[in-house]
Amino acid sequence: MRKRFERRIPMITALFCIGALVPSAHVAGAPPAKRPNILIVTTDQQQVGAMSAVGNPLLKTPGMDSIAANGVCFTKSYCPYPLCSPSRSSLHTGRPPHEIRVDQNTVPIDPAIPISGQVFRAAGYDTGYAGKWHMPDPYPNDGIAGYEVLNKTTRLGKLAHDVDEATMNAAIEFLRREREKPFLLVTSFINPHDICLLAGEKGPLVEDVWKKYEPPAGAELPPLPPNFAVTAGGPDTPAKRRGHDAWDENQWRRYRYAYCRMVEDVDRQVGQVMDALRQAGREDDTLVIFTSDHGEGLGSHRWTGKMMYYEEEVAVPLVVSWKGITPAGRIDREHLVSTLDVLPTLCDYAGVQAPPSMRGESLRGIIENPKLPGHEFVAAEMAQGNAAGRPRSFMIRTPKFKYMIFPGVADASPAELLFNLDSDPGELTNIASEAASAAELDRHRRLLEQWKTTTCEKDFPPATSPAHPRKKGKRKGASAGAGATP
Repeated sequence: MRKRFERRIPMITALFCIGALVPSAHVAGAPPAKRPNILIVTTDQQQVGAMSAVGNPLLKTPGMDSIAANGVCFTKSYCPYPLCSPSRSSLHTGRPPHEIRVDQNTVPIDPAIPISGQVFRAAGYDTGYAGKWHMPDPYPNDGIAGYEVLNKTTRLGKLAHDVDEATMNAAIEFLRREREKPFLLVTSFINPHDICLLAGEKGPLVEDVWKKYEPPAGAELPPLPPNFAVTAGGPDTPAKRRGHDAWDENQWRRYRYAYCRMVEDVDRQVGQVMDALRQAGREDDTLVIFTSDHGEGLGSHRWTGKMMYYEEEVAVPLVVSWKGITPAGRIDREHLVSTLDVLPTLCDYAGVQAPPSMRGESLRGIIENPKLPGHEFVAAEMAQGNAAGRPRSFMIRTPKFKYMIFPGVADASPAELLFNLDSDPGELTNIASEAASAAELDRHRRLLEQWKTTTCEKDFPPATSPAHPRKKGKRKGASAGAGATP
């Protein structure tokens, strides 16, 4: 019986760290009689609860809901790094960002590590990529390894909506092609990422974004989040935006209104891609994955943006849907899952040989038998903003608790946070210093050290900046040209 990577013995861990390739044993079931097509749909900066399918009354997402209606929607789903490029790199490799040398945005994946398009093209798939890539270039003009790039554009001077419209059209054209081989299509949208422009950034597009998404006169604004208060003893990380103390309640609620409309905007585009899949007669033989790079603070803890381990930033939607094959309309609120699990899951359902040494696991087992335990824990990391020599910050999420640790400044001790998410889902009470929590704090520290050892974290010190990534480490088929604003 397979042992999950969290429990591998030290000798196996050592083999990973010195470079031996141990095959990833993750297949939960027999290969299908016919390989499915695969459609991966991603958004950027979408909270795990920003779908009407999971009961959010503030927005309507019929396009995303149509994917969830034929599959399993996980609500304890976590990205490995709440930032665009690191999280997306893990989606396409099944490995944590530090192992693939993507500690920042706009950094290429280590070219020695195979990515999804290469894996499936080698298995005989027709592979296409529409939309944002960002490793290193947001929209590369000379290709992505293993993929046909379907829309070549830039982000400069454009709303996310407009670029996403081009992504949608390119994906639809790909779905309408006549072909004999199965396909893998990635459709990578940007929205609701334009919420970043309304969080206090300056630039020529801010006014345009407000014009498109501002609440009309008399519109009912969303309420403030239940955890609008700042967590006592919470971290003051380098990524936290300044200036929001001047926002009044109306400004926060307008911000939340605009975000909901951005989600609905990209949902319409998701829905049109799904309509094209159905019109092509391919819905019954296509496995669909829907997820997002990371979440958005949206006022919880008075936070906007990403780069934090609160639920709003690090938890992301994850839907696995194959009409007639996966359970229809199941909301899984129990199992811990990670973006690292996506590529192993695709390989499992398709009967495709997986790359060695993936850290994620196929979700097929818990989809087919929800009584299986799944992950003991999932992890996330960040290195953005670190000074030279400073360690990364980390998160460990277990079924009941969440542990965070942030490196200290100068000689200061690291800041540790521990939350009981059963009794404190808003993460408002840090119990790390309470005597009654000592055993749990120690257990989560041990789990983190175990994970860091297994994934060889010490062998990959964090980079302090991208250091001109487009001129270094260029992957064959990836762009080295001038980039665009992500």
